[in-house]
Amino acid sequence: MPDDMLLKWRPEFPILQKCTYLISNSLGAMPQAAYTALKEYADAWSSRGVEAWSDSWWEMPVRMGDLVAPIIGANPGEVSFHPNVTIAEAIVLSCFDFRGPRRKIVLTDMDFPSVTYLCHAQKSEGAEICIVRSEDGIGVDLSRLLDAIDERTLLVPVSHVLFRTACVMDAEAIVRRAREAGAYVVLDVYQSAGAVPVNVKEWGVDFAIGGCLKWLCGGPGAAFLYVRPELRATLCPRLTGWMAHRDPFAFQIGDMQFRDDAFRFLNGTPQIPCLYGARPGLEIVGKIGVEAIREKSRRQVARLIELARGEGFTVNVPEEAERRGGTVAVNTPHAYEISRELVRRQYLVDFRPGAGIRISPHFYTADEELEAVVQEIRRIIDTRAF
Repeated sequence: MPDDMLLKWRPEFPILQKCTYLISNSLGAMPQAAYTALKEYADAWSSRGVEAWSDSWWEMPVRMGDLVAPIIGANPGEVSFHPNVTIAEAIVLSCFDFRGPRRKIVLTDMDFPSVTYLCHAQKSEGAEICIVRSEDGIGVDLSRLLDAIDERTLLVPVSHVLFRTACVMDAEAIVRRAREAGAYVVLDVYQSAGAVPVNVKEWGVDFAIGGCLKWLCGGPGAAFLYVRPELRATLCPRLTGWMAHRDPFAFQIGDMQFRDDAFRFLNGTPQIPCLYGARPGLEIVGKIGVEAIREKSRRQVARLIELARGEGFTVNVPEEAERRGGTVAVNTPHAYEISRELVRRQYLVDFRPGAGIRISPHFYTADEELEAVVQEIRRIIDTRAF
């Protein structure tokens, strides 16, 4: 897709008019239509009151999932929404028993800490944690990760794109090895959905978890969970609630009677305002298509690397273009302080220890903004304005 067809979306994102926004890996820019969507929520509450539940609110956690489904290669009715990734991961973990001989959880030291904290907490339930460590601080050796998955492995929670360095992991190979060993993969697509193509069906993914906060421009409180349909009926989450019950308004007391669809993985009252707020970003990304976003991202990431290296900066990214996600981590002396000065100057970026200044162009980013941010880093260093 020609770049001008993508840049035509810039007016839809108010913040782009007043700063250089290069932090979509952390928080996507808010679409103008989010104002309308949140007003729609307020109007429904105001005018319909409790009837809003039967109008649309009760179904929203799964109906909103239908907007995510084509972005990750799932079918309608297979994705449910949750407050955050940690809760979604906890729901998955609650489906399994770690007291048997198959109790191992295989992680990497490059996965997002919240997920690793949650997995380590399962040690009190009998889980054994195996951590595959990065050798270069950029990616994780695939062969070592695959070797760690054995007949004692139960779960493999792994990131499709690593949050620090945007290294793309070979999800298909990981799923294949896990299936051979009898283990299940929980694929974290938070740093890929909306920026890098994902196909849970084609890859055979058991669980996929992500959120709308970043590349999907949907704000906080809108995480999602995909469960492979063939697996769904065999799972009984211990982290559950009345929305997962097949007859919730019967208010029965006693053992849980699960629904057989994506509602099976819901629990308490959903975060309705967040779902309204997430809808416009999902609709925009759905209209553009992830393939077009990825094509532009590849080009702009390569250009950022070229510009940064041209200034003599260290760039913590994979050398192979196909292993790069949507973020470039530029490391310099005093990188944290420089990142804060960039933000003060309205170049919105962020910093991660072990990676550097993370710069993340998206479909609405102009090429000139890439040149401007690298020049600004050079200017800050040369004038020691940090």
